[in-house]
Amino acid sequence: MALREVLRMGHPQLRRRANEVERLDDDTLPALVEDMLETMNACDGVGLAAPQIDVPLCIIVFGVDENPRYPDAAPVPRTVLMNPEIAPAGQAVRSEWEGCLSLPGMRGLVPRYERIHYRGLDADGQEVEGRAEGFHARIIQHECDHLDGILYPDRIEEREMFGFIEELQAAGLIPGALPRESPRRPR
Repeated sequence: MALREVLRMGHPQLRRRANEVERLDDDTLPALVEDMLETMNACDGVGLAAPQIDVPLCIIVFGVDENPRYPDAAPVPRTVLMNPEIAPAGQAVRSEWEGCLSLPGMRGLVPRYERIHYRGLDADGQEVEGRAEGFHARIIQHECDHLDGILYPDRIEEREMFGFIEELQAAGLIPGALPRESPRRPR
């Protein structure tokens, strides 16, 4: 297992569409998944997509029990999804503040579907399917966007609702209790 460098906004890999995982028997997949989980945890993330660590494959990992970056978030089960597909489960959309390991120290108010259906393959190549709502659904949508080269600022409808955490706090737009973000960036 190894910590990987998280690419930051501006790196061209983050704007490319990822490739589907075609060979489930690839010996490198288990180590890649472990590296993704370890990197996500080391950076206090709640999700990570393979393109964020410069691997152009359709793999996302997510999950959280407690996280200082999202102190009010409900727990989300630790999950690995390869070749994920998502679809809205209803028309309800809600805007919430999001951050991203590829945009450290920033937040934006992003509309997302409240409920989704998802499916894909787990770390063992077995089909998984489920429903998610609230923060759980938001994480999956955010990470799946990375697989299509989309970053959360692309989804922000009100540009004044995007900025550095300290400035947004000073303006009274987000709570002042959020910790300063400075993800560890292994080199």
